[in-house]
Amino acid sequence: MDTIHEPGKEEIISAAERIRPYIHRTPVLTCSAIDEIAGARIFFKCENLQKAGAFKSRGAVNAVFSYDPYDIKQGVATHSSGNHAAALARAAQLKHIPAYIVMPENSSKVKVAAVKTYGGRITFCLPTLEAREEKLNEVLSETNAFEIHPYNNYAVIAGQATAALELIEDYTDLDVIIAPVGGGGLLSGTALASHYFSPLTHVIGAEPSGADDAYQSFYQKKLIPSFNPDTIADGLRTSLGSLTFPIIRQLVSDILTVNDQATIEAMKLVWERMKIIIEPSSAVALAIVLKHKHRFEGQRIGIIISGGNVDLMHLPWL
Repeated sequence: MDTIHEPGKEEIISAAERIRPYIHRTPVLTCSAIDEIAGARIFFKCENLQKAGAFKSRGAVNAVFSYDPYDIKQGVATHSSGNHAAALARAAQLKHIPAYIVMPENSSKVKVAAVKTYGGRITFCLPTLEAREEKLNEVLSETNAFEIHPYNNYAVIAGQATAALELIEDYTDLDVIIAPVGGGGLLSGTALASHYFSPLTHVIGAEPSGADDAYQSFYQKKLIPSFNPDTIADGLRTSLGSLTFPIIRQLVSDILTVNDQATIEAMKLVWERMKIIIEPSSAVALAIVLKHKHRFEGQRIGIIISGGNVDLMHLPWL
């Protein structure tokens, strides 16, 4: 069952063992050309090469496989703009149960298609958090499905922590790990993994300036919800959760923001130099390093490339 407290060392190790048969241990890539531009050594944990194309597969599989089968026999449900939706649909398919997904009507077509590929049953709603939650409540009452929140769930957070755990196992002496932050599942999981397995490594959140609720919350020391976020990083438009924020506040060293233009440049740089496909939400972390070169100069930096689900007909630089 879901832990009723924030995941400890044992929960993260258990999550890694539980999900191992169903996910990829993604590679860590380096790029000397980007290192030269940044003036630092960067180790990219490539969750764009993960099952369903994003780190979200870790949390979704851990949650679905850690709950009592009786609790989830009617299926699982969530609201998500894409990556968690596809990951949960896939995890449910592995368990042979239905997945009911509420998606904003402006979700990326490629992400909608991915959810359908994994058999997810989609209900569309207006693109506001209020509309998403309202529609999800309707779906839950109609189906008796079990809600698995995209980030405000300790089993999900423990699953997301395994990406940083693997990175730390491969590279034990990182000065910093940078992860993008939307709802905070990946960042809080990364912070927990670093805290338990590499306590001298600082963890920094990367956020678009057009959706900077985590930055505001972090510095005002209270939860500030996202209001009309405006960014191409569609995976980072959500607000922090009541479970993710306290972990971030306690264990994350800093949150830095960057504008969409810098994110696009970073995304393009990775496509051109590393020959891998990453989505805008992933590029925010590299954009932070390039914007604050003086701060990161000479350091060994882990970057979690969160996903690679891109609509190839609507690339941001076209």
